Amino acid sequence: MSEVSANRHPQKTFFKTRRITVRVRDWFSGSLGVGPERKEELYVELSKAATLKDFVYWLQIFFAAGIATLGLILNSPAVIIGAMLISPLMGPILASGLALATGDLILGVRTAVNLIFSCLGAVTFAVVLVALLPFKEMTAEIAGRTSPTTLDLFIALFSGAIGSIAICREVKGVVTSIPGVAIAVALMPPLCVVGYGIGLAVSLNRAEGINIATGGGLLFITNLVAITFTAMIVFLLLRIDTRRVREKLEAWRNQDRESLWWQHLFKRIPPLEHAREIRSFPLRMSMVVIPLVVILIPLTQSFFQLQEEITKKQLENRMERTALYLWKEYFERAQNGDIRSYLDEISVKDNDGKVEVYLRVFDNVSYTPTERSEYVRLLASHLDRSADSIALQMVEIPTSARDTRTRQERVTPPSVAQLQASFLQRVQFALRDLRLPPPARQVDYQITTDPSGSFRVHLSYLSEREIGADAQDLLAESVKARLSYPTATLALERIPTNAAIISFERDSATLRTNGADPLAEIGRRLKEHPRLQLEVTFKKQNGESDELVEERRKTIADYLQTNWQVSLDRIVFSDNPETENITCRFFLDQR
Repeated sequence: MSEVSANRHPQKTFFKTRRITVRVRDWFSGSLGVGPERKEELYVELSKAATLKDFVYWLQIFFAAGIATLGLILNSPAVIIGAMLISPLMGPILASGLALATGDLILGVRTAVNLIFSCLGAVTFAVVLVALLPFKEMTAEIAGRTSPTTLDLFIALFSGAIGSIAICREVKGVVTSIPGVAIAVALMPPLCVVGYGIGLAVSLNRAEGINIATGGGLLFITNLVAITFTAMIVFLLLRIDTRRVREKLEAWRNQDRESLWWQHLFKRIPPLEHAREIRSFPLRMSMVVIPLVVILIPLTQSFFQLQEEITKKQLENRMERTALYLWKEYFERAQNGDIRSYLDEISVKDNDGKVEVYLRVFDNVSYTPTERSEYVRLLASHLDRSADSIALQMVEIPTSARDTRTRQERVTPPSVAQLQASFLQRVQFALRDLRLPPPARQVDYQITTDPSGSFRVHLSYLSEREIGADAQDLLAESVKARLSYPTATLALERIPTNAAIISFERDSATLRTNGADPLAEIGRRLKEHPRLQLEVTFKKQNGESDELVEERRKTIADYLQTNWQVSLDRIVFSDNPETENITCRFFLDQR
């Protein structure tokens, strides 16, 4: 008797759980106003969306890809939003969620094929456009889609849920949510970023192009998997795969030529025909949950990086507010209460623990070194830092009493040295954050002038390749704007990353005749650019002793130190069994 009771208890629990599930599904369907007729229409409509023969659909794919690609390159959010509104991929992706919810293998295969060809078409069209354009520089709209985070995943989850609900309901008012869903999830722009990256990799820079394409692809896959997952959940709650709906779907498939072709193909492949309906719900759920978990790994890493950047910016904003308060409280007015200076510009940067403060002030009486030191001391005290960790750059522009309306003061004209120092400080601060197109990195710069008033900036950068002509023009305009000097010109000098190959006499630590020439060029570069450091990579050949390798390292270090005054801490020696020669590579000191 006890065994019978034990067997009945799990059965009661099962039937009770099933009744609750059915009630929840019925309540959800009723709340959305999705009746049996609408379920039939919905299943058929989404099945039609998985077709490969709709000419208008393919026009939408290529036009949306073209609009999105041009919008990304032109850095135009309005144009990109136009491509989002077309949103041709939303239908097949929702159909894939329906296929997983119902276990419909035919619909699942059709949507997979449709999405593969759609993505290939969009990416290929974007690559062609990028190849035809004369300029291929990174824009903010492209860069913003190369580092997706978990926030993008949640946006896609929410968008997929509301998109599924919107397409299920027949209420007129819900149509207004479709454009919002299309804009929020942004399916086409990430694909076009992939095309841009491939085009860049093929034509200009392989490494940079692959990085861009990988970032855009990760964002698209995130949107794809998240929308599929939420659509699957919505369709499961609607209990859309009733017997009546399946009968209606079979009747439509028996009349649709493309569906008949797929059914014939399934019959010719016995394993597909046997698994025409995926009955295992855990298997279907794992098909979408496992990719979500895998995607979370790189997304989480990007999220933490974004969090660090935001935290740093918030810290800089707090420090800037503190710096502004201290200036206005203690330094803006003279001891008699009159206005002494006007703070025109302030900026605070946290550079690896070193706080760089830039001030540009109009003043009647210049500030003494003692006053500047006092400002640094007060700022360090309020920020709980040492005075040594704060670097103050202050540009003073002498002026009259600047409308104090109380009295006119005679101002002693600044000396040429003061004007030159102030100008150089301004140039230094303006060019410090000048962004070069990746992978180029600024090394340093020199300023030259002549009696005619011309002003020239010679900027050296470290890179594997030259900066393109279009990017050079943009940089020149940026320098003019930053310096407020319309006649300024910019000259760029590339320092190759790979410096040279060093040759020694066989089984000796003596440089070959031509071995000193590359070292001389390396030494000249290191002496001219103090930020540069050198990495020398060795491979110990067969039969060479550790002592010989050490002697050769000492020969290189002594040569650079004696002839070019290069300190030893700027030279890094490393071993690499894969290299064939003794190679030298420049890199930047991060301090």
